[in-house]
Amino acid sequence: MNRPDLRAAGEPRPVRFTPGFLPFAEGSVLIELGNTRVICAVSVEEGAPPFLRGQGIGWVTAEYRMLPRATTTRTARVEGGRVDGRSTEIQRLIGRSLRAAVDRSRLGERTLIVDCDVLTADGGTRTAAITGGFVALALACERLRQAEMIEGRPLRRQVAAISAGIVQGAPILDLAYAEDSIADVDCNAVLTDRGETVEFQLSAERGLPGPEQVDEVRRLCDLGVGLMLAAQKAVLDEVAPDALSNLLEGFD
Repeated sequence: MNRPDLRAAGEPRPVRFTPGFLPFAEGSVLIELGNTRVICAVSVEEGAPPFLRGQGIGWVTAEYRMLPRATTTRTARVEGGRVDGRSTEIQRLIGRSLRAAVDRSRLGERTLIVDCDVLTADGGTRTAAITGGFVALALACERLRQAEMIEGRPLRRQVAAISAGIVQGAPILDLAYAEDSIADVDCNAVLTDRGETVEFQLSAERGLPGPEQVDEVRRLCDLGVGLMLAAQKAVLDEVAPDALSNLLEGFD
């Protein structure tokens, strides 16, 4: 198929990180994936949730919101602390994905809250939030390490995410909204630098994929996440040299 932006089937949109986007957060980044733009900011709070108190381990959680005009039509602001079902599902996915990256026993009894706010939504907001969220998390952990608030290497693995799908019968990587809105199959993959699968969510929207199509979608996800992992490493090496080697268990 001919994609609207003329990308090849296995070509993701350009990704760009702006670290330190929010100066008061312990770690923050603006991630731009094509026209999708998400601010990821980490806040560190002393104390663990009630179910972890007294165990000497920390917690990582996430919140996800879209600004009212992140999309083509206005979305009403959330009032009274209520969160819609879609946002709840997404922030749980982000939290699970980022917890997979962390050795929480190295955090002490602290809570790291990753706020993901979508400025512009053009497909792939949840995967962009995970990919950007890891960068913000690494920056926050490096700040804690430099302040001697944590010891050892708190990151077990590097985590990134990408979307893929089947549109007009063709498996493609990193769907923009124009493609996602007509997709036969939608997929979100969260993988690690070790080749492990954190999440692989594939949903049949308008058609049922065969095994060869599913295998091709997975191959595209492996390719795309590999590119996101490399982009994460490049920006961290640029703004915080040796941060990954200081933080990441088993890094060489």
